[in-house]
Amino acid sequence: MIDLSLPIRNASFDTQEQHIEYIDHYAMARQRATAYGVDPGDLPLPGVHSASERITLSSHAGTHMDAPIHYGPTSEGKPARTIDQIPLEWCHGDGVVLDFSWMEAGQVIGVDDLQQALARIEYTLKPFDIVLIRTDRWMDFDRHDWAMRHPGMGREATLWLIEQGIRMMGTDGWGWDIPIPMMAEALRKGDSDAFFPGHYAGRDKEYCHIEKLARLNELPTHGFTFSAFPVLIERASAGWCRAVAIIDSHSE
Repeated sequence: MIDLSLPIRNASFDTQEQHIEYIDHYAMARQRATAYGVDPGDLPLPGVHSASERITLSSHAGTHMDAPIHYGPTSEGKPARTIDQIPLEWCHGDGVVLDFSWMEAGQVIGVDDLQQALARIEYTLKPFDIVLIRTDRWMDFDRHDWAMRHPGMGREATLWLIEQGIRMMGTDGWGWDIPIPMMAEALRKGDSDAFFPGHYAGRDKEYCHIEKLARLNELPTHGFTFSAFPVLIERASAGWCRAVAIIDSHSE
């Protein structure tokens, strides 16, 4: 089993809000003793209770899954589904890694790029495969400009994957599209089609993607199982997930 997730932590260069307040065993003993109406000195280990944390967190912080509602209010002409409405069957299946680690920041992945990457690994997609876009930009997690260093998926490439029967996709880059400041600059110059084209494709065709994966470079291109189940947050546009690849060492 290979962990494909990045941690949620303090001092992160993620632009999404995340803050962890750690409450140690002694502080919890004082707090809970008052709530329970007991003396902390009477606890089995005097003055010591259980540790806890208080977390302030964007639903898009860390490794997370975006739901269709994130892309727009509707998908395929119907109210877009929230993260608690995503079929669990989408979240577990055969994984396929397509290598775009050679691409530079801001480059847009097109349909031809996907087809060439599949040809290189001699693989034909089937419905409900989980396609993982490898950029290796997870290695920049500790760089202050992490969110500015990845290539991204274009509209046509995203729609093409959906047309192949893919409902779950993912990237080890900071985001599914190219870096936001680059898209914003294009929008200011009048190119509205360049603004979140990969995300907005989900308004026309329903799908989910996972952002901020890690260690895709440690995986085979296919022949493994991928699992990433989102935390059940009511009516949310995303949910944190622990993404894992399962490789059967006895299958060869």
